[in-house]
Amino acid sequence: MEQATTPRLEKLRTMLERTPQDTFLLYGIALEYKKIGDAKQAIEYLDKVVAVDPAYCYAYHQRGLVHESLGDMESAKRAYRAGIEAATKAGDAHARGEIEGALQMIE
Repeated sequence: MEQATTPRLEKLRTMLERTPQDTFLLYGIALEYKKIGDAKQAIEYLDKVVAVDPAYCYAYHQRGLVHESLGDMESAKRAYRAGIEAATKAGDAHARGEIEGALQMIE
Protein backbone atom coordinates (compact mmCIF):
# COMPACT_ATOMS: atom_id res chain seq x y z
CA MET A 1 0.00 0.00 0.00
CA GLU A 2 1.40 3.38 -0.99
CA GLN A 3 1.81 5.93 1.76
CA ALA A 4 -0.29 9.11 1.49
CA THR A 5 1.71 12.29 1.05
CA THR A 6 1.50 16.01 0.45
CA PRO A 7 4.06 18.51 -0.88
CA ARG A 8 4.52 19.83 2.66
CA LEU A 9 5.05 16.32 4.01
CA GLU A 10 7.66 15.63 1.34
CA LYS A 11 9.53 18.83 2.24
CA LEU A 12 9.45 17.98 5.94
CA ARG A 13 10.74 14.45 5.27
CA THR A 14 13.58 15.82 3.14
CA MET A 15 14.56 18.24 5.91
CA LEU A 16 14.34 15.43 8.48
CA GLU A 17 16.90 13.40 6.51
CA ARG A 18 19.48 16.07 7.37
CA THR A 19 18.48 16.34 11.05
CA PRO A 20 16.69 13.12 12.05
CA GLN A 21 16.38 14.06 15.73
CA ASP A 22 14.76 17.45 15.10
CA THR A 23 11.64 17.44 17.28
CA PHE A 24 10.09 20.38 15.43
CA LEU A 25 10.28 18.47 12.14
CA LEU A 26 9.09 15.21 13.71
CA TYR A 27 6.14 17.07 15.24
CA GLY A 28 5.37 18.79 11.95
CA ILE A 29 5.36 15.46 10.12
CA ALA A 30 3.06 13.98 12.77
CA LEU A 31 0.61 16.85 12.35
CA GLU A 32 0.71 16.50 8.56
CA TYR A 33 -0.14 12.81 8.88
CA LYS A 34 -2.93 13.71 11.30
CA LYS A 35 -4.27 16.25 8.82
CA ILE A 36 -4.40 13.73 5.96
CA GLY A 37 -6.04 11.12 8.18
CA ASP A 38 -3.13 8.72 8.67
CA ALA A 39 -3.51 8.15 12.40
CA LYS A 40 -1.00 5.29 12.57
CA GLN A 41 1.80 7.40 11.09
CA ALA A 42 0.79 10.42 13.18
CA ILE A 43 1.09 8.38 16.38
CA GLU A 44 4.39 6.88 15.22
CA TYR A 45 5.89 10.34 14.70
CA LEU A 46 4.45 11.72 17.93
CA ASP A 47 6.09 8.79 19.71
CA LYS A 48 9.38 9.73 18.05
CA VAL A 49 9.01 13.31 19.31
CA VAL A 50 8.63 12.26 22.95
CA ALA A 51 11.40 9.67 22.59
CA VAL A 52 13.78 12.48 21.60
CA ASP A 53 12.32 15.08 23.98
CA PRO A 54 10.07 13.76 26.77
CA ALA A 55 9.25 17.37 27.74
CA TYR A 56 7.59 18.14 24.36
CA CYS A 57 4.17 18.44 26.03
CA TYR A 58 2.06 19.14 22.99
CA ALA A 59 3.10 15.87 21.35
CA TYR A 60 1.26 14.04 24.14
CA HIS A 61 -1.75 16.30 23.62
CA GLN A 62 -1.82 15.59 19.89
CA ARG A 63 -1.34 11.87 20.50
CA GLY A 64 -4.37 11.97 22.78
CA LEU A 65 -6.40 13.76 20.12
CA VAL A 66 -5.45 11.18 17.49
CA HIS A 67 -6.43 8.33 19.80
CA GLU A 68 -9.74 10.12 20.48
CA SER A 69 -10.38 10.41 16.74
CA LEU A 70 -9.95 6.63 16.52
CA GLY A 71 -12.37 6.09 19.39
CA ASP A 72 -9.62 4.73 21.65
CA MET A 73 -10.43 6.68 24.79
CA GLU A 74 -8.21 4.64 27.11
CA SER A 75 -5.13 5.34 24.98
CA ALA A 76 -6.17 9.00 24.77
CA LYS A 77 -6.40 9.20 28.56
CA ARG A 78 -2.96 7.61 28.93
CA ALA A 79 -1.49 10.09 26.46
CA TYR A 80 -3.09 13.04 28.25
CA ARG A 81 -1.92 11.83 31.66
CA ALA A 82 1.63 11.42 30.34
CA GLY A 83 1.41 14.93 28.89
CA ILE A 84 0.24 16.38 32.20
CA GLU A 85 3.18 14.70 33.91
CA ALA A 86 5.61 16.01 31.28
CA ALA A 87 4.18 19.53 31.49
CA THR A 88 4.42 19.47 35.28
CA LYS A 89 8.07 18.37 35.13
CA ALA A 90 8.80 21.03 32.52
CA GLY A 91 7.04 23.73 34.54
CA ASP A 92 4.72 24.49 31.61
CA ALA A 93 1.49 25.49 33.34
CA HIS A 94 -0.16 26.57 30.08
CA ALA A 95 0.38 23.20 28.39
CA ARG A 96 -0.65 21.39 31.55
CA GLY A 97 -3.92 23.34 31.67
CA GLU A 98 -4.73 22.59 28.04
CA ILE A 99 -3.99 18.89 28.41
CA GLU A 100 -5.95 18.68 31.67
CA GLY A 101 -8.89 20.26 29.87
CA ALA A 102 -8.70 17.66 27.10
CA LEU A 103 -8.58 14.87 29.67
CA GLN A 104 -11.57 16.27 31.57
CA MET A 105 -13.61 16.32 28.37
CA ILE A 106 -13.39 12.52 28.05
CA GLU A 107 -13.48 11.44 31.68
